[in-house]
Amino acid sequence: MRFLSAADIAKAVPMAAAIEAVAQAFGKLARGEACIPLRTAISIAEHAATTFFMPGLLTGEMPALGLKTVSVFPHNIYRAEPTIYALVTLFDPTSGRPLAVLDGTYLTALRTGAASGVATRLLARPDARTLVVFGAGAQALPQIQAVLAVRPTINNIWIVNRTRDRAMLLAARLRGEGFRGDVRLATNLEVALAEADVICTATSSSVPLFAADLVRPGTHINAIGAYRPDMAEIPPELVARSRVIVDQRQAAWAEAGDLIQARAAGLIDEHHIVAELGELVNGTGNGRTSADEITLFKSIGNAVQDLAVAALALQQANTLGLGVEVTL
Repeated sequence: MRFLSAADIAKAVPMAAAIEAVAQAFGKLARGEACIPLRTAISIAEHAATTFFMPGLLTGEMPALGLKTVSVFPHNIYRAEPTIYALVTLFDPTSGRPLAVLDGTYLTALRTGAASGVATRLLARPDARTLVVFGAGAQALPQIQAVLAVRPTINNIWIVNRTRDRAMLLAARLRGEGFRGDVRLATNLEVALAEADVICTATSSSVPLFAADLVRPGTHINAIGAYRPDMAEIPPELVARSRVIVDQRQAAWAEAGDLIQARAAGLIDEHHIVAELGELVNGTGNGRTSADEITLFKSIGNAVQDLAVAALALQQANTLGLGVEVTL
């Protein structure tokens, strides 16, 4: 079997390829060509942490069978460690033979960014110019990379983060990767959100990050934090005003705090979700219906993303000779 590091995956799967792989995977999910049980979560209260076990099977073209284990330890930021550690294991879907183990920490950031890329391509206004990103952790850069990949019209990025040092580091990385637009650190949310065409929230917040009335008409939001019912990044009133698309309805109503809390407040019901992302990919669901509409893609993450990107990474690694082969 083959072991692939973060560097191997980065060489094998650039963001544009990840976006296409994730789009196809969500299309399969919506067509019933995937078996994705609800993930199993184990909470570690003393560390405010959660470990998820996410099995899945993709059928059809480029089938994949695998399991991702991902641990989210928010307090790791205080010990200079990544807040997310993960592994993805792939098996041969025809025999069950172990095929590969991949660094899931990098893959998680890549596939999460790719999902926002798919959603932004399908839902954001074509003339989007300004991106506002909440959070400057491991998820932030891939979110920005994905939005830029599908909306190259973006020439202004605001970074909102609790600590200035991490925000400055993210800004420096963006400039180092060749972004030539304006990158600014937001000290006033009203100013940043008044310009926003696309918003990405990538935090572990338990309370909404901004007031609902600060978001202007026509904005598209990718909300990828709030992966538990007790977490929230988006105000319930804004959820109620938005056209909501999710990665998977069943999982969203089980775990997406932004939606669960808005429903508990009596502001929405199950019918408020207009489509799954895969339905938009397949053309069986409707996305944005007007230029003034606020669209919200709420994602808690789905194993189809991991399987699709991991399978592509393994395919490319075999071709390029990446990784290390080990005989068990």
